[in-house]
Amino acid sequence: MPSIYQLKPAFQNLLRPLVTRLHSAGVTANQVTLTAMFISVALAGFLYFFHLGRAPTAWLLLFPAWMLVRMAFNAIDGMLAREFAQQSKLGAYYNELCDVVSDTALYACFAAFAAVDPWLLAIAIFLAGLSEYAGVMAPLISAERRYDGPMGKSDRAFAFGLISVILVFAPAMGASQQVLANICSVLLAAVSALLLRTLFNRIKNGISTAR
Repeated sequence: MPSIYQLKPAFQNLLRPLVTRLHSAGVTANQVTLTAMFISVALAGFLYFFHLGRAPTAWLLLFPAWMLVRMAFNAIDGMLAREFAQQSKLGAYYNELCDVVSDTALYACFAAFAAVDPWLLAIAIFLAGLSEYAGVMAPLISAERRYDGPMGKSDRAFAFGLISVILVFAPAMGASQQVLANICSVLLAAVSALLLRTLFNRIKNGISTAR
């Protein structure tokens, strides 16, 4: 099953002129990585506390908008590191840890909504972290870091972005709270199932490509 991650090379080509300008301005890969994390955590906190005990509002549409911008941040920091000799051991830690912190915070903000089952959300968050850990473990057996799908980082961004859009617009289209809850539960269950497949693929492919 294909992953949105496969579109990354084309996305990077679009961003290359911006990356070159950022490098000329003295911006570093680690600064981009940390900035993306701080914005993610701040946005997650705002969306959670603003909506706690309230119905979803148009403010929730900041979530899919930011996920798209964050994909650009993630591509930019990698390009700065690789193409302008900014790779470092500390940067490697930042790259992995900041992504997990950002993802966990952003997904967890959906706990504020009554239509989102907290247990299904917790399972999806746990499996997301586990799948990334499986990808990071590949170099331990002399394989490359695994980014296999079908539910990689970009795919999760799309899935949770879709949930946020549904939470905002479904009630306006006449969906009851129960129908909204059912839709969210089906989507979260699907995300978790695909994360299990992703976990399997990353372990299997890591072992098969180990040198």
